[in-house]
Amino acid sequence: MSSELLAPLDLAFWHLESAGHPMHLGALAFFAPGPGSRGDEHTLELLAERAAAIPRLRMRVRDVLLPVGGAAWAAAKDFDVRRHVRHVRLPDGDSDGHFAAEATAIAGELMEQPLERGLPPWEMYLLTARPGGPFAVLVKLHHALADGMRAVAIGAGIFDEIADARAVGVRRARAVPPRSWLAGPWRAAGFARGRIEELGRAVGVGASVVRASRFDPRGVPALCAGSSGTRRLSTAVLDLAGVRQVRRAVGGTGNDVLLATVAGALRRWMVDRDEPLPAADPRALVPVSRRRPGSPPGSGNKLSAYLLALPVSDPDPRSRLDAVRTAMDRNKAAGPSRGAGALAVLADQLPPLAHRFGAPLAGGAARMLFDVLVTSVPLPRSALSLGGCPLREIYPMAPLARGQSLAIAMSTYGGQVHVGLVADGKAVPDLDRLAHGLSEELDALLAAASTDSR
Repeated sequence: MSSELLAPLDLAFWHLESAGHPMHLGALAFFAPGPGSRGDEHTLELLAERAAAIPRLRMRVRDVLLPVGGAAWAAAKDFDVRRHVRHVRLPDGDSDGHFAAEATAIAGELMEQPLERGLPPWEMYLLTARPGGPFAVLVKLHHALADGMRAVAIGAGIFDEIADARAVGVRRARAVPPRSWLAGPWRAAGFARGRIEELGRAVGVGASVVRASRFDPRGVPALCAGSSGTRRLSTAVLDLAGVRQVRRAVGGTGNDVLLATVAGALRRWMVDRDEPLPAADPRALVPVSRRRPGSPPGSGNKLSAYLLALPVSDPDPRSRLDAVRTAMDRNKAAGPSRGAGALAVLADQLPPLAHRFGAPLAGGAARMLFDVLVTSVPLPRSALSLGGCPLREIYPMAPLARGQSLAIAMSTYGGQVHVGLVADGKAVPDLDRLAHGLSEELDALLAAASTDSR
């Protein structure tokens, strides 16, 4: 793969990282034993072989002279996949449920650790316990390498179905030409016009961001606690049929139902903690992809976001869903490139030097804008497997911004919605209780929808 400059948003994610705030995405996938399984060592070899065959995973970040402050992706000449793919043996539990709990706890510890910056920024861990039993794979990809959709496209290369298709030449990746910020003379006029238009958009977004910022944020104490550098993970499984049943009865989208479910779960969690409900509802940052279908792997992060007040102060599940629907309809009418949530669009307009030196200041601004990240990550609809072992569950995990204690990511697979919760381990020690509240809240929405349909 040719060398290419990091896009402005990729560069922002690269420089936002610190030892206590690693900026990697993750996914924890659980596999059941299958007839094609040939043992842990074979699975480890298979992971390493398939990861090494993904061109994007052989790239590292290096500084460049031009543009000033910029960086580029370049092939790692000393690439060794064994430095990225590792095996972790867990204590042999007496049940599959015990293994899942142990794997989730270990994954939390592994997610605390930043990726080594001199290497291609990714890692995979094979988590096993007893021979012939279930196993898990933890994938870590730096946010500079991929947004959620691109992370799926890259990480999917480990699965049998995708790897086999690539082996026979199906869906070959397009070559990525080198990128430069230096326009040729024949493009100078068009380039100037484009930058002027971008500057105008940036001013509009910047003004929206300033208006929406809370310079005296007083939200939920646990969601705005100081960072401890620790990570705790928890997971939840929601019935997709139930989500669709609520959507059919009430209207809106499945994502509206899931966001209302998050709002209700947060309310339950706060009440259980004996915390007073906040005077102002906590705000969620809801990422939106701006990626066009078929865009090449090297096209960088393509993100914007909506801001959504999660109606935790409302005691009625149906009313909470109505509030979410109304707010999301308003966001969609404005579009993903406008409004206070479009921070990523603003980041795309800044020069590399601004990201390199402004990242520490920008990193602390997240707390003034939102309280929790809630994102949906699309997955392939077909059944997936690794070495003949079927994928049963897969939980996406989002990074925590500086000043944030909780991030919630959701993916749909196999008729279920898998929810991955990442929290600061000290600020949110009872994360499992919040995860349990998600199922309780969906049940409440189902009951409300059933009442409405009578």
